[in-house]
Amino acid sequence: MARLYEYQGKKLLREGGVRVPEGSVAFSPEEARAIAERIGKPVVLKIQVWLTGRAGMGGIQFADNPGQAEDKARQMLGMKVKNYVVDRILVEERLNIKSEFFAGLVMDDARKCPLLIFSSVGGTGIEEIARQNPEKISRLAVDVGDGVAEFEARNLVRKAGLSGSVMLQLADLLTKLYKVARAYDARSAEINPLVLTAEESVYAADCHLVIDDYAVFRHPELGIEVAREFDRPPTELEKIAYKVEEKDYRGTFYFFQMTERIPEGDKYIGFHGAGGGGSMMSMDAVLNKGFKLANYCDTSGNPPASKVYRAAKIILSQPGIRGYFASGSGVASQEQYHSARGMVKAFREENLRIPAVIRLGGNFEEEAIRILGAYLTDLPARVEGYGRDDSPEFCAGRLEELIAENNGALHIVQPIADPKIPKDAYAFDTLTGRLSIDHQKCAACQTKGCVGACAPKILKLEAEKPVLAIPAEDARKGKCTECLACEIFCTYHEQKAIFIHLPIPGLKEYREKILRG
Repeated sequence: MARLYEYQGKKLLREGGVRVPEGSVAFSPEEARAIAERIGKPVVLKIQVWLTGRAGMGGIQFADNPGQAEDKARQMLGMKVKNYVVDRILVEERLNIKSEFFAGLVMDDARKCPLLIFSSVGGTGIEEIARQNPEKISRLAVDVGDGVAEFEARNLVRKAGLSGSVMLQLADLLTKLYKVARAYDARSAEINPLVLTAEESVYAADCHLVIDDYAVFRHPELGIEVAREFDRPPTELEKIAYKVEEKDYRGTFYFFQMTERIPEGDKYIGFHGAGGGGSMMSMDAVLNKGFKLANYCDTSGNPPASKVYRAAKIILSQPGIRGYFASGSGVASQEQYHSARGMVKAFREENLRIPAVIRLGGNFEEEAIRILGAYLTDLPARVEGYGRDDSPEFCAGRLEELIAENNGALHIVQPIADPKIPKDAYAFDTLTGRLSIDHQKCAACQTKGCVGACAPKILKLEAEKPVLAIPAEDARKGKCTECLACEIFCTYHEQKAIFIHLPIPGLKEYREKILRG
């Protein structure tokens, strides 16, 4: 899911015909003053964060004039609230509130339809309202084909105990709220409080919209960088990771950074899971050993080796971790050798100097463990592979022992070098990268094993040199599954003639920034 800030949601409501307080977002005290001057009446200043309970944090302040607005903004901008450093505030007219209501739209999984909710009591969470005043709440299951009719909205408000002109205003707002939510593929939309002023006008005094992550591509105008339901803005590394997932739907890659700066002396590790339930168990295992997680990462749903490779490279872009722990459910249906190959390529490029324990339980786990053992034994740090019969607790214990043997050494992020590909190399594009073959080196190859290693059979021999067996366009569209098998075979059994370049936009620059300090 992708959250919008209050000011962004109110802009959409305003465009949809819903009355909202006059105001704008400010990024500086001077902007706050200018907005207050333009409004020309007392204002309210609200920090823009994806958190509830802003008033208790000092995140909602009032000002009677532009000078006060500037002073209040100066106090609020830069304040630290949980995981936030406040960088924007909404400055809007202060309403003379007579009554507060609640309006919301959520997806009802049981009924498999949107559910429109109205309460004649507002100001607190809908769960609290339901406990204390259940009779004040009315609900409408919406037929997405028909939408919300005016009479249905009127009945919804009437059931909550309201009538007259206020009922008509609220009903009109509810129909417009649904249209806005539908137009922007919102998974949920909430106005709390929805207020009636002393002048008998209805306003959306607050707004929270959450957009379906699968629909974000349809709404570039919203400027959503990461379609995840974070409780804070995404970090730079999370943005880089999301770009990997955004246009590659082969399996899942989810990356969440727990901390951007690892305190000296703390036992942080990089965590790489595969599947929700098994990952949770594996997290518990390492946490019970006293480790802390620098990140949570999940590659599941049968991702290609290229996606696992990129995940590993991103995890290893976190300086200060002491180990790498990968563990999923233990009974995954995905072919585990894909994950193994992805990690082999990443770990070898990094010349890994911190220990890694990799638990790859599931289909072909024996082959996956063999791959890890065959190609990672000469790294500076130990890498051990395990399967379904080895519990997460045992694997976490092994990581603890290996970190101790490594004297608790910290991971040092390495720069990313551009690949050195001969200008006359034979090459073709894959779905997310480019495969190059140095045919001059192929002349000394004894086995031509890269062709046999290519399970999708997209390579063939021509004049004793590996070339595409399919049209280049088909390889680019995904017939080359980026399994990395040909590169790994050639690199460790033959001539190091094959290289698959799998770029990660932004990661090179990110690491350069880390290295500059």
